[in-house]
Amino acid sequence: MSSCPTGCQCANLPKSNPVIVIHGGAWAIPDQLEVASREGVKRAAKAGWEVLINGGSAVDAVTEAVKVLEDDPAFDAGRGSVLTDKGEVEMDALIMSGKNLDCGAVATVNNIKNPVVLARKVMEKTPHTLIVGEGANALAREENVETASKDYLVTAAGVEEWEKYKKYNVAVSSLFAQRGHDTVGAVALDKEGDVACATSTGGITGKRPGRVGDSPLVGSGGYADNETGAVSTTGHGESITKVCLAHRVVQSLESGGSPQ
Repeated sequence: MSSCPTGCQCANLPKSNPVIVIHGGAWAIPDQLEVASREGVKRAAKAGWEVLINGGSAVDAVTEAVKVLEDDPAFDAGRGSVLTDKGEVEMDALIMSGKNLDCGAVATVNNIKNPVVLARKVMEKTPHTLIVGEGANALAREENVETASKDYLVTAAGVEEWEKYKKYNVAVSSLFAQRGHDTVGAVALDKEGDVACATSTGGITGKRPGRVGDSPLVGSGGYADNETGAVSTTGHGESITKVCLAHRVVQSLESGGSPQ
């Protein structure tokens, strides 16, 4: 059995080559948002990549990447959120570490600048996996998570879309084809071989207040396991939830399926 020579630096070599993958949501990007959407995804990928190449964790990388997307009004998350039927903001987010299956999520939060940051607080500062509504906002106050007004979180285009919905009583299923489901997400692999995922959404225009889709649900909106891989989903929330899509994809990988 061979041994390393004296002074070998093998222990300092990365266990894995870092990887980050970003998505800006499953929807037909209109021409006026195409450039902004592409550039936004690039900025998010670069932010996450900088974390990884400097030795940061996969959890740190997906947090930073999704924060960039949440700060970009081109995406339906954070600053680009949309309005419920009652004209309110309700945002959801999820984060999960594949190293130990730790996870955290928030749902129906209405004044948080970066919901992914609050989801991470759930994961790291509480014994819980999902906190919703006022309970999540209380945790945000306890942990000094940055807040934001509705005027900051919803763009003029989001207000215009809501006004159109109210005027014509357009069904949510019809709005899906126009804007609604561009949930954002990221998955990463760090130098230590750990994976992580994060998903965030600003909702669907005109949705019933209190409705929660797949995004903050572990196994539906995202899943991460070092033994297999990491997934962040996007699309029609109820359909994704019915089949626990993220976990199903991970199971497929475990059985030898292709990531494609």
